[in-house]
Amino acid sequence: MSTPFYVSPQQAMADRAEYARKGIARGRSLVVLQYADGIVFVGENPSRALHKFSEIYDRIGFAAAGKYNEYENLRIGGVRYADLRGYTYDRDDVTARGLANVYAQTLGTIFSSAAEKPYEVELVVAEVGETPEGDQIYRLPHDGSIVDEHGSVAVGGNAEQISTYLDREHRDGMTLAEGLKLAVQALSREPNGTQREIPAERLEVAVLDRTRPQKRKFKRVVGRQLARLLEADGAATEAESAEEAEESGEE
Repeated sequence: MSTPFYVSPQQAMADRAEYARKGIARGRSLVVLQYADGIVFVGENPSRALHKFSEIYDRIGFAAAGKYNEYENLRIGGVRYADLRGYTYDRDDVTARGLANVYAQTLGTIFSSAAEKPYEVELVVAEVGETPEGDQIYRLPHDGSIVDEHGSVAVGGNAEQISTYLDREHRDGMTLAEGLKLAVQALSREPNGTQREIPAERLEVAVLDRTRPQKRKFKRVVGRQLARLLEADGAATEAESAEEAEESGEE
């Protein structure tokens, strides 16, 4: 009778982590960063239907890198959790921290289960506050840990290189146009140090805008508004594009 093959628990967990990291790295990177009036989500995404960024609740946004079907299941679960909690208690009881804890428990359970493969996803849950000091950004890797981020965060693809660049260039009080341009510059940097061009039609951009009069602060930035922000040289152009988006009803 042959001896069963033995793998130590430490090695098994290391193998699962490596498997998940490789799957996430195959996807395109995305950036979430704070600007003066909120939080902006920027990613390269040629698809107009399969979104990387979504609204979860009034002030909460969701971003994900990795396998679409896996993070879409998590997004739907997050929306259900938020709706149920807001309906049962109060809308103010739905927070990014609470949602991040729910996601952490789910990802941690899947990662430690030997019955199924780990999810190949990395999530960002962000909540815009009344002031920049009240903004919250949480990054959730594949193993269910929670990382409280400040200023900016990058996930997927060559996230480590992008994060280094953002840490060096990001500053408090940036306008939306400045934050958007910085994110695009970071995403366009190749591992070998060269810069490539990412056309506007390949970008997916969304914001949590604290200045919106509606309860729902999430808004997609598309079309002419996106093009004008990418070309903007100052706050005046940004204000014009934002006003145009409100008038046209862009979401």
